[in-house]
Amino acid sequence: MGGTIFGYDISISGGVSSMESFLKEFFPEVHRRMQASAGVGNYCKFDSQLLTLFNSSLYVPGLLTALLLASWFTARHGRRPSMIIGGAAYIAGAAVSGGAVNVYMAILGRALLGIGLGFANQAVPLYLSEMAPARYRGAFSNGFHFSLCLGALAATIVNYNAQKIKAGWGWRLSLALAGVPAVLLTVGAIVLPETPNSLVQQGRDRGQVKALLQKIRGIDAVDQELDDIVAANDATTDNNGLHMILSRRRYRPQLAMAVLIPTFAQLTGISAIGFYAPVLMRTIGLSESGALLAAVVMVIVSSASTLAAMFLVDRFGRRTLLLVGGVQMFLSEALIGGIMAAKLGDEGQLSRTYALALIVLIAVYLTGYGCSWGPLSWLVPSEIFPLEVRSAGQSVTVASSFLFTIFVAQYFLAMLCRLKAWLFFFFAGWILVMTAFVYLFLPETKGIPIEQIEKVWGMHWFWKTVVGVKDVKDAQDGEKL
Repeated sequence: MGGTIFGYDISISGGVSSMESFLKEFFPEVHRRMQASAGVGNYCKFDSQLLTLFNSSLYVPGLLTALLLASWFTARHGRRPSMIIGGAAYIAGAAVSGGAVNVYMAILGRALLGIGLGFANQAVPLYLSEMAPARYRGAFSNGFHFSLCLGALAATIVNYNAQKIKAGWGWRLSLALAGVPAVLLTVGAIVLPETPNSLVQQGRDRGQVKALLQKIRGIDAVDQELDDIVAANDATTDNNGLHMILSRRRYRPQLAMAVLIPTFAQLTGISAIGFYAPVLMRTIGLSESGALLAAVVMVIVSSASTLAAMFLVDRFGRRTLLLVGGVQMFLSEALIGGIMAAKLGDEGQLSRTYALALIVLIAVYLTGYGCSWGPLSWLVPSEIFPLEVRSAGQSVTVASSFLFTIFVAQYFLAMLCRLKAWLFFFFAGWILVMTAFVYLFLPETKGIPIEQIEKVWGMHWFWKTVVGVKDVKDAQDGEKL
């Protein structure tokens, strides 16, 4: 449900932003430009900083919550309480959004949803990584992004049907229904057990933790895993995890990944397509209903590819999927930009053939993202940090993701207006950069117990020069990995 509400929030705003009834009530200037038959270029119809503020307002409070509160709270009190608080904030945000009487109330509702995201996105990926067996950790953790896709699918289906409500209040239904997965998240978190790693971090009795670990794993022989968890916790000498990450050389590789991987994931352009897929479809000439229906089809494709990644990630590894997905996204994004540059000017519309080709290429792009950077941008950072700084590391990951999501969400429509089709070449260039980064700097972590992953940095050609001699020796002692 943590992934579902995240995906729902991302996609619902893009669909609502393309509904004429919503635009007419809250963004009349944008609505007038849509209705204008001349004088407004195809790429600039939706250029409104207030409209993009509505979409990006989800992430500013999410970023601040993740950095300033959720990290400390999750480390001190556990993963479950953070999920419960996140779910409660979601419920409040859905209620305010659905009942909004002006744009500022709608933005307030999005801000409350952002607080929920700050807590839930902090806790849920950690919970999955810590609870999953090592050999299936990739599949379980990728379930977060698969659920995100299901939430996005639910949002696009809701939007497609809500825009047909002739009374004009369909957008209220779209925004308010975010409360459904929020309730399920809150109730579900109440009945879940806490992770053994978190219980050790909180100083719980070893026997109690061992009994829970035996129940989770379904076997009695859990002493080695428990010893790894206890040893990781005993290594803590500073209660400020964020300070440890920023000040100690041994955490530099993890810090780089926690900042760059979610940043690169946003620079693929995925948030632009996620937020504004219906808007893009309107830009190339589809009707309101046709644009939302095309978005439904694309989210189905993305969900199917993410499901496939759940079965592939623990077989082929993280690096392989990221590299193959990067090549696929680069080619499709470059072709999207090429078609729009050649065939869509400021006036007129694309032909039916080229519009269909764009939809197919966007689906190919989403397939590549769903098999690689979509799920793995959450999986990799959640599994690479040692226990003593894991919660703080996740807060860095969430904050980095939110920061660049804010940037893309706030400036995408303005960039689309000014760069036009060249915007897609901008994103394609970044995909080349991030694919090269993975090839050179990301070691493989599939199948390695979560409390032993730290050793891989000392065996990597570059990172061993960063973490120091002592860590290289520790890694060599762990060659059995």
